[in-house]
Amino acid sequence: MSAWRPKYITFDCYGTLIDFRIADATRERLAHTLDEPDMARLVADFAAYRRDEVLGDWKPYAQVIHDALERACRRNAVDFRPEDARAIYDRIPSWGPHPDVPKALAALSREFPLVILSNAADAQIGANVATLGAPFHAVFTAEQARAYKPRLRAFEYMLDRLGCGPQDVLHCSSSFRYDLMPAHDLGICHKVWVNRGHEPANPGYGYVEIKDVSGLPAVVGL
Repeated sequence: MSAWRPKYITFDCYGTLIDFRIADATRERLAHTLDEPDMARLVADFAAYRRDEVLGDWKPYAQVIHDALERACRRNAVDFRPEDARAIYDRIPSWGPHPDVPKALAALSREFPLVILSNAADAQIGANVATLGAPFHAVFTAEQARAYKPRLRAFEYMLDRLGCGPQDVLHCSSSFRYDLMPAHDLGICHKVWVNRGHEPANPGYGYVEIKDVSGLPAVVGL
């Protein structure tokens, strides 16, 4: 892939660039309710329900968190409190990048326009992006697209706004289910998987694997 220069390098944000510590926030907020491994089950259910909640029509991300946590609590026989969901949501803008991210993005930004496509609210993501230490050509959110990843509509919105096709971008993510699978389905053939241990490898989707974002400059020949 190093001989090919994309018009844009596009990124997932939370989990890939930003250390998305929602499991820690959930454990802290609900520490009084469950012991391990029951808490681990609730955290896993919360993640699964968040994926499920974004598959339909767009709704605010705060509502996604609320509905997914309510379902996870119900499944695990825990009393749901709306204030817990709101507190977890309110923590998101305080999270910063993985340690490997800022230096790599700085190097990439000198050669390529960088773009974020995120399952975020507009009011939420600015604080996170400001911690990344590199200029971005564009930051697209689910709120703007009126669709969350993994819906193809979110990716189509990004490509339409950039005025390019799937063949023009290199998409980088730590998630197959949110990003690399739909990117594959849409015809984005240049993909990089940041293996942060979130999901198992799935070679059938055609990607370059790196252990963290510090490996991305080498992928594009820097």
